[in-house]
Amino acid sequence: MENLKAEDIEKWTGIAIDYGLKILGAIIIWIIGSWIIKKINKGIAKVMAKQDYDQSLQKFLLNLIGWGLKILLILAILSQLGIETTSFAAILAAAGLAVGMALQGSLSNFAGGVLIMIFKPFKIGDLIEAQGELGVVKEIEIFTTKVVSPTNKEIIIPNAALSNGNITNYSTEGKLRVDLTIGVSYDADIKQTKEVLLNVLTSNPKVLKDPAPSVNVSELADSSVNFAVRPYSTVDDYWDVYFGITEECKIALDNAGIEIPYPHSVEIHKEA
Repeated sequence: MENLKAEDIEKWTGIAIDYGLKILGAIIIWIIGSWIIKKINKGIAKVMAKQDYDQSLQKFLLNLIGWGLKILLILAILSQLGIETTSFAAILAAAGLAVGMALQGSLSNFAGGVLIMIFKPFKIGDLIEAQGELGVVKEIEIFTTKVVSPTNKEIIIPNAALSNGNITNYSTEGKLRVDLTIGVSYDADIKQTKEVLLNVLTSNPKVLKDPAPSVNVSELADSSVNFAVRPYSTVDDYWDVYFGITEECKIALDNAGIEIPYPHSVEIHKEA
């Protein structure tokens, strides 16, 4: 009986030492692994800060990387404790596949949002044209981008479509050319008309001096000689220049006695 008890004690002592060492190893792995994860996150955060990534993207990616590394750390600890981790990996893979299939559209929008935030084809405040919409970028989110149209309507564009389509960014260069067409009568003096129109452009304070504005004959139409009036402005002043120059050209041409043609109708009366 005493021998049996001694054997039991020796057996349980051996088991306790074995599991104690495994638990101690798991604790050491957890401490070292957590320290490494923190260092990795700090390093990635510094790289993102240097690349000037969007704050929301930084937080999301850091959380995603952090959780991924923690899952790997937990699997390593379970393996250290002698627990079979193959089934856990299979369950995680199956769950990831199921979630991916269920959220296919959302994940494509998420991927598009990540690409937009990394490559930065535009930023908040830029005037862009994409997916048939024109407006100023109000907010860039993970799944969608919000744009405010010239009529002050908020337009929400999915990032998947936005990242895969053509994007025209009018703000990148900081200057926009305003395209206007002004028609005058065939009786008008071309040189005088150009001088009058160019004077309007150079007198407007919102028209940029560089690049210099230009006025050129663009078309000999059916009832008018058309002039291509091309002032440049900042993005913020675009509409002010567009509407202001149109009005000022009409007034200046009237003051100079230069006729702007308009449609004429001829009535023919046939007498019996």
